Amino acid sequence: MNPLLSDWTAPFGLPPFEAIETAHFAPAFDAALAEARARIDAIAEDPAPPSFANTIEALERAELALDRVAAVFFGLAGADTNDAIEALQRDLSPRLAAHHSETMMNPRLFARIDALAERKEGLGLDAESARVLDLYHRMFVRAGARLEGAERDRLREIMQRLASLGTAFSQNVLADEKAWALSLGEKDLAPLPDWLVAAAAEAAAERGEAGHAVTLSRSLIVPFLQISPDRELRETAFRAWVARGANGGPSDNRAIVAETLQLREERARLLGYPDFASFKLETEMARTPEAVRALLMAVWGPARAQAEADAAELERRLHADGINGALEPWDWRYYSAIRQREEHDLDEAEIKPYLALEAMIAAAFDVAGRLFDLSFLPLDVPLYHPDARAWEVRRGERHMGVFISDWFARPSKRSGAWCSSFRSQSKLDGEVRPIAVNVCNFAKAPKGSPSLLTFDDARTLFHEFGHALHVLMSDVTYAFISGTSVARDFVELPSQLYEHWLSTPEVLEAHARHVETGAPMPRDLVDRLLAARNYDQGFATVEYLASALVDLDFHAGPAPADPMAAQAATLAALGMPEAIVMRHATPHFQHVFAGDGYSSAYYSYMWSEVMDADAFAAFTETGDPFDADVAARLAEHVYSAGGSREAAELYTAFRGQMPGVEALLAQRGLTAA
Repeated sequence: MNPLLSDWTAPFGLPPFEAIETAHFAPAFDAALAEARARIDAIAEDPAPPSFANTIEALERAELALDRVAAVFFGLAGADTNDAIEALQRDLSPRLAAHHSETMMNPRLFARIDALAERKEGLGLDAESARVLDLYHRMFVRAGARLEGAERDRLREIMQRLASLGTAFSQNVLADEKAWALSLGEKDLAPLPDWLVAAAAEAAAERGEAGHAVTLSRSLIVPFLQISPDRELRETAFRAWVARGANGGPSDNRAIVAETLQLREERARLLGYPDFASFKLETEMARTPEAVRALLMAVWGPARAQAEADAAELERRLHADGINGALEPWDWRYYSAIRQREEHDLDEAEIKPYLALEAMIAAAFDVAGRLFDLSFLPLDVPLYHPDARAWEVRRGERHMGVFISDWFARPSKRSGAWCSSFRSQSKLDGEVRPIAVNVCNFAKAPKGSPSLLTFDDARTLFHEFGHALHVLMSDVTYAFISGTSVARDFVELPSQLYEHWLSTPEVLEAHARHVETGAPMPRDLVDRLLAARNYDQGFATVEYLASALVDLDFHAGPAPADPMAAQAATLAALGMPEAIVMRHATPHFQHVFAGDGYSSAYYSYMWSEVMDADAFAAFTETGDPFDADVAARLAEHVYSAGGSREAAELYTAFRGQMPGVEALLAQRGLTAA
C-alpha cells in the first residue's frame, strides 16, 4: 500500500514519514486527483436540489485525500527537496492548476452554488455557514465561473502557465542559493567572533565541504556583513546575495517575472478588472491600490528622512576609516553595528550567549502558556528530517494539535521563514485538530554546541510561532476558514503581535540566560537592548517599503514590458537612498513571484503592523502584558476565529475600533523624523 493513501496510524494522525519515499508521491497524486474529480463531478451532477449539505459541505470533503498528499509533498518541496521532488513539482504545478480551474469553471457546480447564494437568507444557516457560502461563491466568481467560451479557455491556460512560472521562479532562487558559497581562510576568520566562525564551519559541513564558508542564508550572511572588516569580502558576499535570480543562464528569473506580470494583468482584465492590483485587493482589508499607497507613503517620508540622516553619519565613519567615496550597501550594516556599539553599548557578541535556541523556544512556549493556557509536550515520533522536532499542544487536558519545528538552514531548504500545516482544523465530521509547522533558516552550531540566535532571529522565531498559534488555536467548523485562512493583510497580525512579548522584561529576565553560566541577562543589558529597539529603523523601514511599493507599481496599471526598468523607475521616483537596496529585489522576490499569495500584497506586513501596534497597546494600557481579560478577547476574536468574519469585524470585536497609522509610526520611532 502507498503510505500516503493508506490510513495514517501514527500518533495524532501524523503523516507516516518513516514509510514515505519520493517515489510514492506521483501515484498518490494520480489517485487523489482522480478521487477528487469523481467526488466533485458527483456533486455537480447530483439530481437532488442544491442544499448547503449536498453542495458546500460535500465540497469540504471532496478533496481530503488530495489535501493530505499535497500538504506533505509541498512541505517537503520547501523544507527538504531533492531533484526528484523538484521535477515532480514542475509536472504537478500546472496539473493542480488545471484541476482547480476545471472545478471553479464547472457550470453545473457553479449553478448549484449560485442558486444557494441567491436564496441564502431562506436557508436557515448559522453565521459561520452563511459566511462560508459567501466565500465559496466569491471564490468561484473570481476564478472565472461566469466566463464562457474562449475567455474561459484562456483563463485556464493562464492559470496553468502561472503555476509553472511560480514553481520555476522558486526553484531558480534555490538553485542560485545552493550554487554559491564564499570560502573563508584563516585571515578572513581572525576578526570574527567564535560563534560566527563555528556557524561558518557548520555551513561548510552542510555542503559537504571542509573549512569555513559564508552562504546566502540570512542568519549567516547578515552577521558577516555586520562584523567582517574586510570591505572586499563584504562586497563579494553582498553582491551574490542580491543577485539571486539574476545571474544569467537557466536560473535567471527576469523573463519569468515579465511573463508573470503580463499574464496577471490579462487574468484581471478577463475577470473585469482594470489591473491585477484592483482584482487582488478587492477581498483584502485595504480594498484598493489607492488605500495601500496612502498607507505606504504616509510612512515613506519619515522613514526616508531618518535613513538619509543615518546614511550621512555612517558615511562620515567610512571616511574616517580612510575610505573615499560614497557609502555603499555592503557598508551599511558594518558601520551601523559599530555605531550601535558606541551609542547603545550593544554588540551581538554580548547578546547572543543569552539567546540560545532552546531558551527562545521555551520563551515562546511560556508566553503561549501565560496568555492562552497552552502547554507543549515533546513527542518522540518519526519526522521528515533529523532536524525537525514535534510537540503535542494541549489546553488543560484538551488536545489542541501538534507543533513541528524545523529551525536550521541547509541546501535542501528554500530561504526565508514560514508557517505551514500538514492538517487543518475542522469540526464538520468530528473534531480534527491541526498539525502546524514552523520552518526557519537559522545558522546551526556544530554538533555538541548550543545554537545561538541573534535578536532578529529570536524575533523571527516568535513571529512564525505566532502564525503557528493562529493555526493551532483555530476553533471553527469548516477547514475552508480555519487558522490562517483570512485576508492577506490580516494574516500577519497574530504573528507580528506575538513578537512584542519577546521584548518584555518578564520574558527576557526569565529566559534570556547565559548559555554557559545560566545567569539571567543583566538588567543593564536588558535596558540597553530595549532602548535600542528602534535603532536603524529608517533603514529597515525603507528597505521594506521599497519592496512593497515596487510590488504595488508592478500590478497597479499596465504590466511593464521591462520589470527591471520599472523597478528602477519606482525607486528613482521615491528618491531611494543609494546605500540601501530593496529587502527583496525582483528576481528573488519569492513572496510575489513564487506564487501569487503576496502579489500586490507585500504591503500587508505594514497594514497588519498598524493593528499589532494598537493591539499590544491593549495590554500595556492595563499595566500587564499578560492581562487575562485582554488575552481572552484576543484568543476569541483573533487567534481562534479563523476567517469566520470579515477581518475588520474581528479586530473591532477585540479592540473596539480600527487604529490609525500613528501607533505604527510611534512603534518604529519615526514620529519625529
